[in-house]
Amino acid sequence: MLNANWPNSERPREKLLASGASSLSDAELVAIFLQTGIPGKPVLLMASELLAKADGIYGLLNMTFEQFDAQPGLGPAKYVQLQAALELGERFLLSGLKKGEALIDPVSTRQFLKHKLRDYEREVFACVFLDNQHRVITYEELFFGTIDSASVHPREVVKRALTHNAAAVILAHNHPSGVSEPSQSDQRITDRLKAALALIDTRVLDHMVIGDGEATSFAELGLI
Repeated sequence: MLNANWPNSERPREKLLASGASSLSDAELVAIFLQTGIPGKPVLLMASELLAKADGIYGLLNMTFEQFDAQPGLGPAKYVQLQAALELGERFLLSGLKKGEALIDPVSTRQFLKHKLRDYEREVFACVFLDNQHRVITYEELFFGTIDSASVHPREVVKRALTHNAAAVILAHNHPSGVSEPSQSDQRITDRLKAALALIDTRVLDHMVIGDGEATSFAELGLI
């Protein structure tokens, strides 16, 4: 169990209730998830060692069942709980971009696109199509490339925008290198897509470049 001898301010559960989940360290959050340690190893130490082995939260959450099950004190029950927690998180993000909801929260948009695109090992180009009130119509992944490029065809994007009767679109693609800084080719294709979509009165609101946990917005950089 979490150490009952700790002062209340240092117990992860009490700390979360008093100050919110964001106040906890990665190890404290994992300790709450684990609930108990193993003989000779308190749960917070166990959580710290597990994070070290996994190279952080990202590695832990992407462990296969075999990798997870091989860790001392873990097993199928904990793996199932972890996967359920991850699925809840995914559905929470998806609920922020559900069909028919106005897109008024750029933070949710960034989180959603990061979740959808950052784990691909090749470049993927996607679009979020919106109506004239910026309500989400649909999200589509349109082009798939190699590890460092994707062939994006403006004509196909225009066809999909017409199919969905979209008044606006948010473009997005990932950089498998993990670096989210836009390239010159990213700027060129953005300009081509803006020009092509303008012919059918569809606005490009943004182009998000997704790196390893980072997302760069063309709009925020003044590039749209």
